[in-house]
Amino acid sequence: MTWLTFLLFTGFVAAFASYKLRRDNINTQDGYFLGGRSLTGIVIAGSLLLTNISTEHLVGMNGSSYRNGAIIVAWEVTSALALVIAAMYFAPRYLKMGLTTIPEFLERRFDGLTRTIVALLLIISFVATLLPIVLYTGALNIEAIFEISDMLGVSQRRGIWITILFVGSLGAIYAIFGGLKMVAYTDTINGFGLLVAGLLVPIMALMAIGGGNPFTGLSEVFANAPEKFNVVSRESGIGQGAREAILPFEVLFTGLMINQIYFWTMHQSIIQRVLGAVNLKEAQKGLLLTGLLKILVPIVIVLPGIIAFYHFGDMYYDDQDSIYPRLVKMVLPAWLTGFFVAVMMGAILTTFNSALNSAATVFSLGIYKRYIKKTAEESTLVSIGKWTSFILAAFAILIAPYVANAPAGLYQLLQQLNGIFFIPIASVIIAGFLFPRVSSTGAKAGLIFGLAFYVITYYVLEVDLHFVHIWGIEFVCNIIVMHLVSMLRPPKERFTIHDAGVLDLKPWKYARSFSIFLVVVTILIYILLGNV
Repeated sequence: MTWLTFLLFTGFVAAFASYKLRRDNINTQDGYFLGGRSLTGIVIAGSLLLTNISTEHLVGMNGSSYRNGAIIVAWEVTSALALVIAAMYFAPRYLKMGLTTIPEFLERRFDGLTRTIVALLLIISFVATLLPIVLYTGALNIEAIFEISDMLGVSQRRGIWITILFVGSLGAIYAIFGGLKMVAYTDTINGFGLLVAGLLVPIMALMAIGGGNPFTGLSEVFANAPEKFNVVSRESGIGQGAREAILPFEVLFTGLMINQIYFWTMHQSIIQRVLGAVNLKEAQKGLLLTGLLKILVPIVIVLPGIIAFYHFGDMYYDDQDSIYPRLVKMVLPAWLTGFFVAVMMGAILTTFNSALNSAATVFSLGIYKRYIKKTAEESTLVSIGKWTSFILAAFAILIAPYVANAPAGLYQLLQQLNGIFFIPIASVIIAGFLFPRVSSTGAKAGLIFGLAFYVITYYVLEVDLHFVHIWGIEFVCNIIVMHLVSMLRPPKERFTIHDAGVLDLKPWKYARSFSIFLVVVTILIYILLGNV
């Protein structure tokens, strides 16, 4: 029954996406890389949610909440603030320029070399951090639930290798042959499927604890460890022990929001859905609906970890990333387990193939067409994009097994590694919009300084600061370095945004009021759950 429901749902998603794609022309540049600029708000929201929420969240964040409590929700609820900024400031400007990639903006604002450096950094960050961790956490979950190693008569390590190979190959097929629109269609179905299946885990667990009443169950879980529900960490981000801290509350006011703004307004795999919107109205709808979903999503990726503490106590503190699969096996019946794993595999696939599609877009349009073959036809660029996806998928599959045994958990490892790339790129893009006196030379100096600063302070000198604090310091230093260098090499002309006339730029009439609502709810979460 588990296998049957797994295969039925997985087959349905593939068949539905293929059916929807049958009349679309994906052999053109916009068709393959941007879904023909035809994505609606619901599709954008579903795709954004599932591109972001994958097994590194389900496994990693639930593992962290099991051990450290609800303080980890900061990664989620503050995303709503960044999505408001994306909808109200960045999306109108991106769509007005008719961009295909974020590095394309950097070429217009600075120069081609800045675009190329950022494009290479994006590709490296996909292959070295996001893709391997998504594959490994997915394989870990599937192995734990389906016991692939026992089924094949191999060691657990080899079972995980085989699962990584299978899932990685399947994800690559989606990305290579379907382009962004195939990714978006599968994202939408799996995204809402993930919400349903993800909600079933804590609801059924709480019903079992509360004798059929989930609210009674929640009361019991709360009474067992009320401190686990506190969203404000008492850890210190400065001094002894700061490097081992999970998420001190103070970092929300230093580097965390810089990271969130980068991810939700500038990260290619996220913003590519917005660039593929049919108009500004649908782009804003999609972004703000995603903000609402991100506020609700801790019920799926944080609460189960706290429930697991009720069941297991501190028994698995040294193996926190195994806790979510254990809870799923405990509370879901066999037929629901198959559906859940199918949705989970969809989450793996969509994050994986979204990153592949974004990397292929950046390489084909930002590097191949610029430096290798400037006269390349659209069909050639699509072909190069497919080959890029294939090669990067192969690298990610090879790297994935080596991310095991992260001391602070896999989600924490992902965030630490992201700092190498995210903050330097964020500082340059923000400078491009907000500081007209920053020149192309200053931008390149900021990129190089930012990369070196984080690696040296965190990994070489091992300063006693939480890594998110280092992000904040790095951002300020980057802006200063860019301004100092630009004083010596000032820009030759002032940059202005011109309307490319690609899309209707009429905003959504409820965008402002919805944005205020999201900001208020985010603040209320910290007021109500900050002193449990």
